[in-house]
Amino acid sequence: MKMLKKVMGCICLVGLSAVPAACSMNNYDSDMKQTIEQSVPWGDVGKQQDTAADTSGAGDGRMIYDNTALYENRDPASIVTMYLTVSEGNASDNTDHTWTQVNSYSAYHYAELGIERYAVNGLLQVGDENGPVEGQLGYGQVVPNAMVTIRGQTSTRYAQKNYRITIRDNKGTWDDQKVINLNKHEQDQSRFANKLCYDLMSELPGMIAMRTRFVHLYVKDMTEGGSGEFKDYGLYTQVEQLNKRALRSHGLDKNGQLYKINFFEFYRYEDVIMVKNDADYDVDAFEDLIEIKGNDDHSKLIAMLDELNDYSIPITQIMDRWFCRENLFSWMAFHILMGNVDTQSRNVFLYSPLNSDTFYFISWDNDGAFYDTKAKLRSQDRGWEIGISNYWGNVLFRRVLMDNELRAGLDDKIEEYRNIITREKLEKMIDIYAPVVRKYAYSYPDSEHMPLTGGQYEAFIKALPDEVENNYRLYKLSLESPQPFFIGIPQVTDEGMYFAWDASYDFQAQDIYYTLELAKDYTFEKPVLRVEGLFATEYLYEGELEPGQYFMRMTAKNESGIEQRAFDYYVASGNQVIHGVKCFFVMPDGSVQEDVYEE
Repeated sequence: MKMLKKVMGCICLVGLSAVPAACSMNNYDSDMKQTIEQSVPWGDVGKQQDTAADTSGAGDGRMIYDNTALYENRDPASIVTMYLTVSEGNASDNTDHTWTQVNSYSAYHYAELGIERYAVNGLLQVGDENGPVEGQLGYGQVVPNAMVTIRGQTSTRYAQKNYRITIRDNKGTWDDQKVINLNKHEQDQSRFANKLCYDLMSELPGMIAMRTRFVHLYVKDMTEGGSGEFKDYGLYTQVEQLNKRALRSHGLDKNGQLYKINFFEFYRYEDVIMVKNDADYDVDAFEDLIEIKGNDDHSKLIAMLDELNDYSIPITQIMDRWFCRENLFSWMAFHILMGNVDTQSRNVFLYSPLNSDTFYFISWDNDGAFYDTKAKLRSQDRGWEIGISNYWGNVLFRRVLMDNELRAGLDDKIEEYRNIITREKLEKMIDIYAPVVRKYAYSYPDSEHMPLTGGQYEAFIKALPDEVENNYRLYKLSLESPQPFFIGIPQVTDEGMYFAWDASYDFQAQDIYYTLELAKDYTFEKPVLRVEGLFATEYLYEGELEPGQYFMRMTAKNESGIEQRAFDYYVASGNQVIHGVKCFFVMPDGSVQEDVYEE
């Protein structure tokens, strides 16, 4: 799972003038349902087919609907067999590489060098287990029809790679798609979470889904060092690429704005988010935050961010001008209930039709779903990644949640979806996917990278249907809890060591008290300092800290006795995440340096 980054655009501290005031967590203002019955693959919930907008209701009148015809007559358990022959191409289109080179490097390697990802030519053929089938893509062809690269970000570090196969112009399509994303989902113990979520979205009112298929992949490596024979690459999940072609297929405006959020918390980012004709415009810096997948006129995005970050404008006014309540509440409710926590600042598309001011959320990359069940399997502490607390570091979500009217709208959608995504429904869907996965997960080559034994997998699968109710309980708890906050970097002063942190927030307006702990190790078994019952968001330690590594842990507690930890975290050996902790070093000269974890 991708954790919330250490640097959230700014760190908000009390009493430190170097931090922009616009980022202060004390500056907040405090100021739909539709049931449509139709036959669907799972048989118990319907979804609107008409893509025309409903013009009734404030904030909901601009609702968009998916093209449900795309999902008709699709067997969720079917497996498509693909044969991919890779070969070296030419330097001009960056395909002059070997298959070994393509699979040897992560996305971070390319980013560090500032170069494009290595690619190879590919001949993609679709068929069955007996070989390519007449009438399918690539049948009878010998000349490459595609270009192949690895895909993903964090996943590119894993042993089994994900692939993007881009079918060249005038070389045909597969399932009306020219970009074929093949996902291994090596870190998803279920191996089907992404597909299940998209299939579920295709039935839910308020959601836009993507088409998915199970794919059994064979690869023949004709590059230098390759065997020249087809090798079994195991089971993948193919997910439709959200691009202009997909927008058109789903009944949406292919000429509109489409942004893929990489890491973006809806701060203004004036030094990066600007119109393309600005002299300081840097498209690479822009796309580090949000990738441009559609119209590159950013004036609408900038206008929205200007208003959103202006706390004098009521959030209800901003919502009803720039967003669709039904869409936003549907997206949030779904991911909260499904436990897809890696959505607070990434793994989503922003879409806006050309002649509209409205931005819509469209889901992307759902393999982080079922996080509660996965965390229990790993005996992993969830920290602040529950319910609405998971979204508190994002300007848009935070402002929405702080408004009683908007928060009630989310609560209504949570209740609606909870009654649709029942335990029985999940059991029915899992009973379809699990046999497909089992067949491949415990056979070579996927068995080499399966972290669970057969018995563990069965126990895990059996626990998954409880996910929604568990996340619903955690959602309710998060409404009663103080909200997470950021810890500032300790400052050396003439009087001693100065500690500061953001103020937490409580929906019941209860007083919040803080506990500060300081230790030489992250277990805090032998604290150097422990102070309880702090009402202020700062503390001056008049003692002296000798040079070395230190861990600072902050906990907020409201009058009801419910605790919350800080956003900050420390990553210990074995990628163990220690929530609520900031690590820093006191240097020999007495200065302080933060220990920053880079994803």
